[in-house]
Parts: sequence; C-alpha cells; structure tokens
Amino acid sequence: MGYCHCRSCRSWSGGPVNAFTLWKPEAVKITAGAEHVDVFQKTAVSQRQYCKKCGGHLMTNHPPLGLVDVFSATLPTLKYSSAVHVNYAETVLPMKDGLPKFKDFPVEFGGSGEQIAD
Repeated sequence: MGYCHCRSCRSWSGGPVNAFTLWKPEAVKITAGAEHVDVFQKTAVSQRQYCKKCGGHLMTNHPPLGLVDVFSATLPTLKYSSAVHVNYAETVLPMKDGLPKFKDFPVEFGGSGEQIAD
C-alpha cells in the first residue's frame, strides 16, 4: 500500500495523491455488478476499470507487473497502512511522514530506485 503522486493518478483519482493497494490478480474478485465494469487502456501498463453505471473508479490492472491496484476507498473494511510514496518528483502535496519517497518507482517495479529526502 502506498501513495502515488504522478499527474496521471492525480487525474484519475481526482485528488492530490492516489492511495493505492496492490494485489495479485487472483486475489481480486468483483462480487457484484461485473456486467457494469468497463476498461480504459490508459497506457501499455495501465488498464483502468470503472463502473459504467455510476462512473466510479474501481481499479487499475498492471499486466506487465502482474499486479492490480485497487482504490483503497473501494475497500471499506481494509485497514489502510501506507508504506511508500511513488512518483514523488511530481508531487503537488508534500507529505512529511517519514515513509520512503521514490522519485519514480522502486527498482523492482522498473524505476530508478532513487529516493527523495523527506
């Protein structure tokens, strides 16, 4: 779990940061209303899913990473606990919380691994 500060996620979430939760695809299941879910292919690594009925943003598939980013707000019983900031070089809301702040992404996710001081 973490916060993404990139312009794309800010636009998608409608806020200054996007609180994300990452899951393996097999751990994510739509339990009701799957017929109302549609996909927008934003980039080669981002397949955004939203509800055609209400317009709500649900999740983003990241096939090259083998992960699904489910909006933390759509998981009301999940105890959210951020561990990292990504794309912090693009932040519009500096956060002094002591968490690691990656310029882009950790090396494991194809980023530079470069961190920005708090």
